Amino acid sequence: MVADGSLLDTVQARGTLHCGVSGSAVAFSETQADGSVTGFDADYCRAVAAAVLGDANAVKFTSLTASERFTAVQSGDVDVLIRNTTWTQSRDTDVGMDFGPTTYYDGQQLMGRASDGFTANSGAADLEGAVVCTNAGTTTEKNVSEYASLAGVNITLKTFETSDEYWQGFIDGACDISTTDGSALVGRKVKQQPADEEWVIFPATPISKEPLGPTYGQNDSKWADAVNWTVYATIIADEYGVNQSNVDSAVKEGELGRLLGGDGELQTTMGLSADAFHQVIKQVGNYSDIYNRNLNPVGLYREGSANAGWKDGGLIYAPPAR
Repeated sequence: MVADGSLLDTVQARGTLHCGVSGSAVAFSETQADGSVTGFDADYCRAVAAAVLGDANAVKFTSLTASERFTAVQSGDVDVLIRNTTWTQSRDTDVGMDFGPTTYYDGQQLMGRASDGFTANSGAADLEGAVVCTNAGTTTEKNVSEYASLAGVNITLKTFETSDEYWQGFIDGACDISTTDGSALVGRKVKQQPADEEWVIFPATPISKEPLGPTYGQNDSKWADAVNWTVYATIIADEYGVNQSNVDSAVKEGELGRLLGGDGELQTTMGLSADAFHQVIKQVGNYSDIYNRNLNPVGLYREGSANAGWKDGGLIYAPPAR
C-alpha cells in the first residue's frame, strides 16, 4: 500500500494499472494463448485504467489464485482486485479489504452428472456420501459445508488451489459434485462438458449470496472514489442509452453531461480528467456493452436476473452524478 498520499497518485505517476484477476474464470477473466486477458472482470480493469490513465490498455494483469488474492492487494502487488470476489463481513473487517460496487450478483450452486442421478430439482438430501470439490480459500467451502450440515447429510469436501485443478478433478471423476458461483458453473459447462455427458446445475435457488465486484486496500478514499465511480459511470451511461458506439455524439446536458465532462463535472475534483468517464464508455463501454459481449455468449443474460437494471426489476443501480 501507499505510505503517503493516495494510490491514485501512484498509479497515475506509474502510468500503468496493476489489476488482479483470476485468469481462468470463464467469461470473467481468461488468459488467452497470446497472453491477453478477456472477460467481464478484465474489462472492468480496463475501465478503471481508462478513467485513471486515459488508456484502457494501460493495464498489467496479474493472475491470482483465491488464496493469493488478498495478500497481493495488501502487499501492493496489485492496485485493485477484480477477480470474482465476494463481499463479506469478514473480508471487509478482519482481512482488511474495502469493496466497491457490486458488478455481478451471483449465488453458489452445485453441479453433478445426470448419469449419477442429479437433476435440476436435486437438493441437499441428494448429496449424502458425495465427494464435493471446490477452490481453496473461497466462501464456497463454508457455504456448502453449512448447507449439508443443516440438511443432516454427510459429504466429503475436497479443495484445490486453482480453478483448473478442481475442474479437472471433476472431469476425471475424482469429484461427484463441483460447487462454486453459479456463473462459473454455467461457463465451465458451456466450455468443458463432454459430448457424451450431461452436467446438471442445481438447486434453482442458489444456496448463498455472492455479490462480486472490485476490491482494494482499506482507508484510501481517493482511490476508492476513482474505482467506484468508474463502475457507476458504466451503469449511469447504460441507463441513458449511451454506449460505446454513440458516446461521442451524446448531448452533454444534465446528469449525463456532468458524467461525460460537461458543465458542472466533478471528475477533476476527484483527481481525474474531466472526460475520464467519457473515455471509459468510448474505450470499454457501458454496463450492457461489457456484460453482453462477455457473458451472453455463455448463456448468462441480464433479463429477469438480479443483474438487470433497477428499472427492469434487477439490482444494478448507481447513485446520481450530481
